Amino acid sequence: MAKIALNAESDLSMIENSELAELAAFTAVATHRSFRKAAIERGTSASAVSHAIRSLEGRVGVRLFHRTTRNVSLTDAGQMLFARLGPALTDMREAVDELNSWRDTPFGTVRLNVPNTIARFVLGDTIEKLLKANPGLRLEIVATDRRVDIVEEGFDAGIRFGERLSQDMVAVRIRSGLRFAVVGSPAYFENRVAPITPHELRDHVCIRYAFPGGTLLNWAFTKDGESVQVEVDGPLTVDNQEMLVDAAVRGLGLAYVWEQRAEPGLQDGKLVRCLDEWCPVDDDLFLYFPSRRHQTAGLRAVIDALKA
Repeated sequence: MAKIALNAESDLSMIENSELAELAAFTAVATHRSFRKAAIERGTSASAVSHAIRSLEGRVGVRLFHRTTRNVSLTDAGQMLFARLGPALTDMREAVDELNSWRDTPFGTVRLNVPNTIARFVLGDTIEKLLKANPGLRLEIVATDRRVDIVEEGFDAGIRFGERLSQDMVAVRIRSGLRFAVVGSPAYFENRVAPITPHELRDHVCIRYAFPGGTLLNWAFTKDGESVQVEVDGPLTVDNQEMLVDAAVRGLGLAYVWEQRAEPGLQDGKLVRCLDEWCPVDDDLFLYFPSRRHQTAGLRAVIDALKA
């Protein structure tokens, strides 16, 4: 195996800014096995990350990655470097973050993954207050209904309903009492009788919601200990909650949405509810993050704001 030769002079040069950035890029690629995902974590382009890796390999004179059109893997030299650099860079980040204890407010960047269906309602007011109270804090929010591995994709934390999380995650409850609602326009119900039970939805036109990847959302109901999941049907399928509500307002069918998203239409009479007693309080909402990762001052500020 080729050796990476570093003398005392080159050891000192390794801490120069550009070279430190190369090492940080190397660690990101080694962690994710992807230049694209490393670029997302680093807040830069995949081409910039690739350039940093080529520069690092040229400087040390050793290939660090095997690259194909589909895969990225570490060479033996790359594995050795990654094993040494990972803990070192973590220590450096934690040391810099500890400077927050000397400041009135935290600084740094926090990356959050949030379901698109609820992002605006959960974060809207919180973001404004959080950033005003912490001028040194930067937030990067990715709102998607795609199931995301927050560690693999470089997020500091994510937000989910009360789903089962892996044991290496810490979950903090940030919202309780969430409900879904089945809504339709008054025009839709002019010539139709509102369903009394979920089983009657087979006689109604429903607007279907598709997750990224194409999976359709089944409508879930509970009453008196009975749980029902209905695979609804209708001519319209959308992957956007705003379009879903808009289509219901236009009388194109019934929609199954988080009730806060339907609230404006319910208040102004453009929407009416049905099957209300079959829509109990849903799962709580949690912010979660890796238990083994250092919790930065910025993330602590986000957690405190969302809990409040």
